[in-house]
Amino acid sequence: MRKEAVFTVSNLYRDNMNIYGYRFGRGDKSACIVGACRGNEIQQLYICSQLIRQLKELEERGAIVKGNEIMVIPTLNTASMNLGKRFWPTDDSDINRMFPGDKNGETTKRIAAGVFDAVKEFSYGIQFTSFYIPGDFIPHVRMMDTGVQNPSLANLFGLPYVLVREAKPIDKVTLNYNWQLNNTSAFSVYTSSTDQIDEESAKLAAASVLRFLTRMGMIRYPSHSGYIATVLQESDLASVRTDQGGIYRPCFKPGQEVRRGEVLAEILDPFEGEIISQILAPAEGIVFFAHSQPLVMEGAIIYKIIRRLHQ
Repeated sequence: MRKEAVFTVSNLYRDNMNIYGYRFGRGDKSACIVGACRGNEIQQLYICSQLIRQLKELEERGAIVKGNEIMVIPTLNTASMNLGKRFWPTDDSDINRMFPGDKNGETTKRIAAGVFDAVKEFSYGIQFTSFYIPGDFIPHVRMMDTGVQNPSLANLFGLPYVLVREAKPIDKVTLNYNWQLNNTSAFSVYTSSTDQIDEESAKLAAASVLRFLTRMGMIRYPSHSGYIATVLQESDLASVRTDQGGIYRPCFKPGQEVRRGEVLAEILDPFEGEIISQILAPAEGIVFFAHSQPLVMEGAIIYKIIRRLHQ
């Protein structure tokens, strides 16, 4: 294992912020794994730390296939993590909305540019990231529809689902999108948590990456075969929104089956404690995403449900 600073943010008043990459093996730039871009992505940081530990052990046993280099960057944003903030401390900008970056721009654009220079030549890019709405997912691989995506490769992770979504204008400044435009096969892996460590889904996510690296011939690792993934389009998901704001009481978790008309959640008056709304399932299916915070605003997305094919 070789640890190096792939980019350094200079600081006048405190120590410089180094973004570290951990390299394993030597040869072609085969796979790059990137963790937390945001300060609350503790689960994503943790998964990368576990992958670094496992890849170090594999390298010591000679299990990195000759001619392959694998790099892991556990986080791009220790400054926000230290302060307990999701976005960059001084201007609330999102590093994962700054790619491919600008070497002469604001701090987060310079970070994005420096990191992208270090990762853009890898054949495969894997990012552990989080959703813009706080909540939990069924573990899955997500790809943007850029015209060059390859869902068949995403199946090699062995996670239950692969989601292909249409790229929106705001997505065109993400690491995943720019990786794909630069001829890197890019995948975003979502797990069941963000700001808390969920051991079960962290192990599942780490195992999925090792499974992918094994199936692509980069490492020798005796992995479980995993799932035969179901490929979803974003249109296969039904979004469920609140009709009232207040205290949120969920009734279902990701992975559970629901029937049309069942109560998905209750909204309580925050002062009087009375139930002011019951949110009903609009379709029969499986809960793919569930909001996780105790308070909700009116019109917020609280669930995404995989519709049954017969509907």
